Amino acid sequence: MYLNCHSYYSLRFGTFSEVDLLEMAKGFGVSCLALTDINNTSACLNFIRTSKAYGIKPVVGIDFRNGAEQLYVGLAKNNEGFKALNDFLSLHSHTSQDLPKEAPELANTYFIYPFEKVLQLEKTEFKPNEYIGISVENLRRLPFSKYKSYVEKLVIQQPVTFRNKRDFNAHRLLRAIANNTLLSRLQQTEEGSPSEKMLPMKELLAVYNDFPFIAENTKKLLSACSINFGFGESRTSQNQHVFGASKETDFEYLNELCSIGLPKRYSTITNAVTKRLEVELRTIREMDFVSYFLINHEIVSYANSKGYLHVGRGSGANSIVAYIIGITDVDPIELDLYFERFINPYRASPPDFDIDFSWKDRADVTAHIFKRFKNTALLATYNTFKYRAVVRELGKVFGLPKEEIDKLCKGHFSVNDIDEMSKLVLKYSALIKGFPNYISVHSAGILILEKPIHYYSATDLPPKGFPTVQFDMNIAEDVGVFKFDILGQRGLAKIKDAIDIIKENRPEVGDIDITQVEKFKVDKNINKLLSQGRAIGAYYVESPAMRGLMSKLEVDNYLGLVAASSVIRPGVSSSGMKNEYIRRHRDPNRRKQANPILADIMPETYGIMVYQEDVLKVANQFADLDLGEADVLRRGMSGKFRSREEFTRVENKFKANCKAKGYTDQLTTTVWEQIASFAGYAFAKGHSASYAVESYQSMYLKCYYPLEFMVAVLNNGGGFYSAEHYIHEARMWGASIHPPCINNSNNHNIIKGKNIYLGFGYLKNLEKLVIQRLLTERQLYGEFSSLDDFIDRIAISIEQLSILIRIGAFSFTKLQKNQLHWQAIFKLNSSKKRNTNPSLFKPTHRNFELPVLEHSWLEDAYDQMELLGFPLYSYFDLISEKLLSNTKAAEMKNNAYKDVLLYGILVNTRFNTTKNNKHMRFSTFIDQEGTYFDVVHFTKVVDKYPITGIGVYACYGKVTEEFGHFSIAAIWTRKIALQGDPRALDKPTFKSVKEKGTHN
Repeated sequence: MYLNCHSYYSLRFGTFSEVDLLEMAKGFGVSCLALTDINNTSACLNFIRTSKAYGIKPVVGIDFRNGAEQLYVGLAKNNEGFKALNDFLSLHSHTSQDLPKEAPELANTYFIYPFEKVLQLEKTEFKPNEYIGISVENLRRLPFSKYKSYVEKLVIQQPVTFRNKRDFNAHRLLRAIANNTLLSRLQQTEEGSPSEKMLPMKELLAVYNDFPFIAENTKKLLSACSINFGFGESRTSQNQHVFGASKETDFEYLNELCSIGLPKRYSTITNAVTKRLEVELRTIREMDFVSYFLINHEIVSYANSKGYLHVGRGSGANSIVAYIIGITDVDPIELDLYFERFINPYRASPPDFDIDFSWKDRADVTAHIFKRFKNTALLATYNTFKYRAVVRELGKVFGLPKEEIDKLCKGHFSVNDIDEMSKLVLKYSALIKGFPNYISVHSAGILILEKPIHYYSATDLPPKGFPTVQFDMNIAEDVGVFKFDILGQRGLAKIKDAIDIIKENRPEVGDIDITQVEKFKVDKNINKLLSQGRAIGAYYVESPAMRGLMSKLEVDNYLGLVAASSVIRPGVSSSGMKNEYIRRHRDPNRRKQANPILADIMPETYGIMVYQEDVLKVANQFADLDLGEADVLRRGMSGKFRSREEFTRVENKFKANCKAKGYTDQLTTTVWEQIASFAGYAFAKGHSASYAVESYQSMYLKCYYPLEFMVAVLNNGGGFYSAEHYIHEARMWGASIHPPCINNSNNHNIIKGKNIYLGFGYLKNLEKLVIQRLLTERQLYGEFSSLDDFIDRIAISIEQLSILIRIGAFSFTKLQKNQLHWQAIFKLNSSKKRNTNPSLFKPTHRNFELPVLEHSWLEDAYDQMELLGFPLYSYFDLISEKLLSNTKAAEMKNNAYKDVLLYGILVNTRFNTTKNNKHMRFSTFIDQEGTYFDVVHFTKVVDKYPITGIGVYACYGKVTEEFGHFSIAAIWTRKIALQGDPRALDKPTFKSVKEKGTHN
């Protein structure tokens, strides 16, 4: 009997979830109610799905409002009515238009006008599907209104927004946040009424005793509403069913694609390949996933036609069909990948393809999908209120001073020392934390459906410009809506750009076929770099942790890299098996300690679970579950299905089967606990293999074209490290690094031979318009011959020209910066308006005689630090004291378990939290020779010797060794001070540029 209920998806208005609403309704004896969130349908599908468990008939609709002003409530008579309401809301959402004062004519819908709005509109004519809503408060006024005679149009409209006084207070705070105002200044028109509460059914009906027809009308209206989506076991895929003309022609087309692709992928077609292909095709057809494969193939084919690189990963890499038709580049036969990890009879959802494109190409691929397929939308995600953010927002709402808000956010207070206002902030922050704050766009999910998108949800039009539904992936999958994951990453852009740069800088090389991964896998030079951890810039394998792991595992082949990609994941580490895996990998004798049953099941990984597929193998071969049941177990470990009956049933069967096979309880428990700590945090083997393929492509370029590759890395925003460190890496491979130059640089970095010219984009204070003028002028009329020539051709202020001079952009003139700067001041009248059009006759410049001006290389370094953010000189050249030790990182192995003093430039540092909730720090440095070494700050020293930004550090500690990887356990560290800027000293002392040498 409730037609107007809100959840907290009435954003910054509602105060509890749709499940809380159903819980309350059941307790109050309500058998049917309508969820009508304000201009939002986020909770509708989950409300319908969950209502069955509470024995409540669900009705859904929308509370249409302009701001806080309620216009009318629309209810869906059926699924078509829900679509009509979503069409209407989406139209106005996309165009940001106000909703009309009166409801439109929509089939299969009902509209209820609140009593106050009817009075305001003086509405006297009502369509057959329009009603007047009478709340409990309105009953006092109804007898004195002409609308009491509209007997057939009156229905109960008791809004439900709050459960109690606390909810109402939270609501007011949310409204103040939404309006960016102090709570004391919040207008009452922006709030709901405190009376918007649910009453037990008996009480509600008793209130309307004098108007029994109102309750009867309401009952009839709700009885006429019925909406249904297949959930759970009854769900069917809502994705586009047919790719072409029919399901039969689709399957014929998939077969044809496999026939064409098979000989391209396999030079020798074995029985194993043929049998696997037959099984997969039959299963794909039986489970009605043919169109899903063809849609993914079409997306990839479009990308190929545009020259875009892609990586197909996820569990889809377990499919030989996906491999043959080009969606993935991972051979499941070579890697012994289980097809059941991908598709099995227990998995109602279609296979999971994650397709990565370059971050530059992804938008075009997405646009193509929207053009190519009719019923398409982006998937949403919910941004929730985080605790600290709520504390800050509520602090502002209550008018607390910034200092007090900062103290509350950081937790630097005692409860006894804060006032009542601050306690209220903390109290309501704890309540509001976790509420949805606003709807955002899922990072990758795209929906391609059989029916129109609005059949399921209203849509918004965020800045990306593509319609976006109002529900997230969990709700989507429950109703049979399965996303296509189209992701953007920078690794592929680096590869593509590197190839283009190689063509330009080294045209003699010819075309590079980056798809020849099989050759790359067995290339000794590439594998040598991997085993040495020399992978800076290469996708997924460049982090200190990954480089250290590759060194420990002595990774020198493709399968080793595939394993390392999964071993580094939290699941293997948290199960305690990472170190054991490394030990067994390095020591064949230790492999004998493995449980013989597990060693037989997983010989490749020495009886240790490394991949998600290992859960399938263990469950199947150790506990005699079939592969479909095993996959239920794997998915259940992620937590999403932990409460589902199917998971509990499989878990019980696992344990019962182990007991029947005579395993000890200890062994069963040990294996089960490894699965439990591991499965939700590990990669599928195919996923790891997909990453490894891209890593090999990057490593090929790094090995044979290192300078061009590093330029591509820099031009795509780098990766794990700073731009400064990638520049250092390029220098280590033989590059000469030059600051931005007016004749050689572009906005991005470029390479000419072995000379890398940094881009103007690094100069944050250089105006974009100046860069644009400079590059356009140079392209049209050629290089600049001198400072005078530049001033004649470019309209520029003295402040902007000074930036270019100080960074060395005019170094080709062979004049010192001081001379150039004074010449610029004399010759450039910055206050005078200058004609930017090309001059027919160049003006004659007067040459000024200047005294000899001293100049220091140290000044250059400080100019670079100010303008670029980093120097192009080594920090070792800049420090102010002599080094007390000549020990280098390469000598650590000769000083194992001895105390040493090493000097290094900080590359990277991060904190880890121990089991005792204490901090420790891991830092990576490079010594004077550019060799990496790692320093561990354990809990006793981590706070005593902080790391305070980039520079040279003296690192004193004991050399430790783990699996052939050496590091320092810090006893103390100290940052070395830099020499001062000579221009800031009272009595500067200069060294000539010749004495010091150039920075290259």
